[in-house]
Amino acid sequence: MTNPLARLAEHGQSVWLDFLSRSFLDGGELRRLIERDGLRGVTSNPSIFEKAIAHGNEYDTDLVAFLKAADRDVETLYEHLVIGDIRHAADELRPVYDKLDGHDGFISLEVSPYLAMQTQETIAEGRRLWGEVERPNLMIKVPGTEAGVPAIRTLIDEGINVNVTLLFAIDAYEEVATAYMDGLEAVLARGGDISRIASVASFFVSRIDVAADKIVEQKLKTAAGKQAEELRSLHGKVAIANAKLAYQLYKRIIAGERWKKLAAKGARPQRLLWASTGTKTKDLPDTLYVDELIGRDTVNTMPPATMDAFRDHGKLADTLESDLDGARAVMAAMQRLGISLDGITRDLVVEGVQLFADAADQLYGAVAQKRLEVLDGKAPRQKIALGDKALEEAVTAETEHWRHDGLIRRLWAGDKHLWTGDDEDQWLGWLGIIDAEMADLDRLEAFAREVRERGYSDVALLGMGGSSLGPEVLAETFGDRGGWPRFHMLDSTDPAQVRAIEQAIDLKNTLFIVSSKSGSTLEPNIFKQHFFERVRQVRRDAGAQFVAITDPGSSLEKTAKQDGFAHIFHGVKSIGGRYSVLSKFGLVPAVAIGIDLHALLSAARQMVYSCGPDVAPAANPGVQLGIAMGVLAKHGRDKVTLIASPKIADIGAWLEQLLAESTGKQGHGLIPVAGEPLGEPELYGRDRLFAYLQLDDDANPEQQKKVDALEKAGHPVVRILVKSPLHIGQEFFRWEIATAVAGAVIGINPFDQPDVEASKVKTRTLTEEYEKTGKLPAEQPIFQSDGIALYADAKNAAALGRNNTLDGYLKAHFDRLGAGDYAALLAYVERNPAHTAALQAMRSRILRARHVATCLGFGPRFLHSTGQAYKGGPNSGVFLQITCDDVEDLPVPGQRYGFSIVKAAQARGDFDVLAERGRRALRVHLSADVDGGLRALGNAIEQALA
Repeated sequence: MTNPLARLAEHGQSVWLDFLSRSFLDGGELRRLIERDGLRGVTSNPSIFEKAIAHGNEYDTDLVAFLKAADRDVETLYEHLVIGDIRHAADELRPVYDKLDGHDGFISLEVSPYLAMQTQETIAEGRRLWGEVERPNLMIKVPGTEAGVPAIRTLIDEGINVNVTLLFAIDAYEEVATAYMDGLEAVLARGGDISRIASVASFFVSRIDVAADKIVEQKLKTAAGKQAEELRSLHGKVAIANAKLAYQLYKRIIAGERWKKLAAKGARPQRLLWASTGTKTKDLPDTLYVDELIGRDTVNTMPPATMDAFRDHGKLADTLESDLDGARAVMAAMQRLGISLDGITRDLVVEGVQLFADAADQLYGAVAQKRLEVLDGKAPRQKIALGDKALEEAVTAETEHWRHDGLIRRLWAGDKHLWTGDDEDQWLGWLGIIDAEMADLDRLEAFAREVRERGYSDVALLGMGGSSLGPEVLAETFGDRGGWPRFHMLDSTDPAQVRAIEQAIDLKNTLFIVSSKSGSTLEPNIFKQHFFERVRQVRRDAGAQFVAITDPGSSLEKTAKQDGFAHIFHGVKSIGGRYSVLSKFGLVPAVAIGIDLHALLSAARQMVYSCGPDVAPAANPGVQLGIAMGVLAKHGRDKVTLIASPKIADIGAWLEQLLAESTGKQGHGLIPVAGEPLGEPELYGRDRLFAYLQLDDDANPEQQKKVDALEKAGHPVVRILVKSPLHIGQEFFRWEIATAVAGAVIGINPFDQPDVEASKVKTRTLTEEYEKTGKLPAEQPIFQSDGIALYADAKNAAALGRNNTLDGYLKAHFDRLGAGDYAALLAYVERNPAHTAALQAMRSRILRARHVATCLGFGPRFLHSTGQAYKGGPNSGVFLQITCDDVEDLPVPGQRYGFSIVKAAQARGDFDVLAERGRRALRVHLSADVDGGLRALGNAIEQALA
């Protein structure tokens, strides 16, 4: 036999291959290596599989078939592909395993590199993979880190074969060897069989020389004479010396009494395995780390190139125990020359963990990309064009930070220190809500059948903020569905708005959904009081027409039980209102109007998988979007301008709340701009990020043309292609992830809303005052003419000066707008098409005159939405609050006040908090002729901006 590879067995060394791929297996190459070269094992790692999966199509057929059965997350897809290969390789190696009675014939599979510093998670992963592969000749690869050692002990105790990887230092190897013996002794202690348990300790070789050579090169810059000569003599020697001394420790261990007792019970020695045996520099022989490390009871795992080289010209000799004095001399020289091997090996462990994690990132990214190509085609459905080199570099740097530090995994793990370290970990229930709701679909679909059988003509949602905006998007996106109730939503205390809802429904044939997470929110409670009383006037069991959605144990739940509501659906306490659309708060109204929840949630789950913890930031659409928003906000581009195809345009209102309430606090945050008339590029300053959600079957050429022009002009543009209305659920999750990520980048808690509560407190104080006195505190206008009055706090009044006309005051107010500012119209009037058109015309005029972002909110609706950013975000807003007299109040049953008083208290509370926060704010109060008042105000704004 002349093949040096095959003859290594004569010297007691096993040859393993450090490579694996589908085509390699299917083409019979592994079998040929076993037969020709006496190959006895195979190792794998993420880097090996990344090369096989990412840079070819050999896995594509399997991936397509697996995805056609059902969409899966990226880790599941990867494991499906890889475990298939591992099982195949194990079966090819099984004859070797059987022939050698379990002494050899192993295939290794690595636990996730992300778990290298987590003991319990490594144990759980090892158990799971062992059970998934179900082959006795499998070895689970576990890093020999401080956290890995107890995991090794436990897995051996449980009879799981272990390949200990990432060993560089002799003392680390000794800990691993001790852990192996500890595990075997634990098996014996309970009467178990240890004769079939196997382990290897993978000692990495070439990386030590690479690291040592770098230090030598640095020292040679200042060394001379004998010292320089001694430094040069270390080249290619340190790793081999280290390995030889590790082998001497191995021999001492197996010669010890402790091991002899285990061996007498059938224990197999934990062989040393030489890993990383391909030379890294051309001036060293390509078979160096095989030639010099041949010895009994060892393994050498070689990459294909090294195996080919040794087969061709390898040198056979028992070298592992030769020149031990020389090995010790190398170590002594290292110490004399001030080169710390301990330092090198410590750094290499850290570096090795990171390199494997980097490879895993690339691997999962490749699988994620292939998954999307199967599901969506090769054209990306999200593109971000920043139009500025500095911004691109900043976003790239932040993306690498998220990848290198595993921040998306920390997000999914609920690490509150990703944000402010406050209570963020208590508000992440939305991450897993889709699977939870899919499991509860039977109940929701039974409710839908009941709604349809009852023959309701209308569904009226009584809610506010997060409880109402998501359902509104779904209703507007899907429209009226034949045979199902029409959808109506009340989220305003304007008495005209309440009457408009009442006039639009058939009171006797309407299902009322009272939606309030806390159950104590003022607006839903008084809406319920009004309509419950109205229904009770026509039927005794009014509760039969009511459904509640609320958190368990809330005051609304108690009320619902007392009043005999037909159903009570519970929210999830760990999901805040604005993140709740894919929970019962969004799904109950959706299913009641005939939306197919299974299809909606299935499509949404596709985005969950795309944004999962196993998808690296560069391939993760939610993380990409969030990083872009966060970085751009820190660079002054904090106005997220939302543009959407007409059929899905209502998503802007939901996004407004999500972005503003989540990020606008502590003087920072994103200012969402929804529904603003789209204009020419020159209208916009350098404070914008444009996000365009384009529905595939809802092309709007004029809209697309304007977005193209914005991008061409250098404005940052995010383009998101939405497949169909059913895929709106994907956008909910994409933007939730993005908002959480942006919050981390900005450095705030994206799950609280401190300034919303401030307005509530003010409102409560004013309504309590009314309950006591029958009136609200008196106010003094700073100007009054023709049925229009202006109000301002002392600071704002002083800033505006004295004017004789309405347009004079408005001019002074809008003159306070500067670069990077925005103007917001806060209208406490009925939200109807005529009023909306009038206010849109005003914001369009402001945009064109002052080239600043403009926002429009109807009160009190926006108080639970953008109001947080207006009060707690950057002080860049100039606010024009618009209030009005009401033609007729509408009483709230059981209260002294009516809806008109509530609305007035909310507006005044809102305005007071704006003033307290030092915001530039002016209030315009109109008479009960709101249409006429808005016309007059529009004319005055026109003149003020002329």
